[in-house]
Amino acid sequence: MPFVRVTVFSPELSQQQIERLHSGTTALMVDGMRKPLEGVAVLVDHVQRGAWRIGGKDVTVGAEVDAIIGAASNTPQEKANFMAGMMSLLSETLGAGLGVETYIVIHEMPRDSYGRGGLSRAERDRRSAA
Repeated sequence: MPFVRVTVFSPELSQQQIERLHSGTTALMVDGMRKPLEGVAVLVDHVQRGAWRIGGKDVTVGAEVDAIIGAASNTPQEKANFMAGMMSLLSETLGAGLGVETYIVIHEMPRDSYGRGGLSRAERDRRSAA
């Protein structure tokens, strides 16, 4: 944990932009949210077809971020800093067409509700304490 999904709606998204989103998102999680690098997973999902509307109007560039983290693992200020940093990263990477109505959502999950490698975080904690 964490798992971050960055969904981008745009006609084109270059490999360089994808790499910038991967590396920038990872850095925000490691440096600002104090997450261990080895547990940070980032998925950049490029949506080329379909329609995205904000305020009832079609947009040509849109983005939405869902970040799943452990419950109570970050302060409100750390989360606010992540959201601000993520918005800056998206704006710098995707350009002026990205609107301020871009949602960045942090979902906090209890330790017994997520895991990796087949073990919940609660079980990993229990085993490392034993």
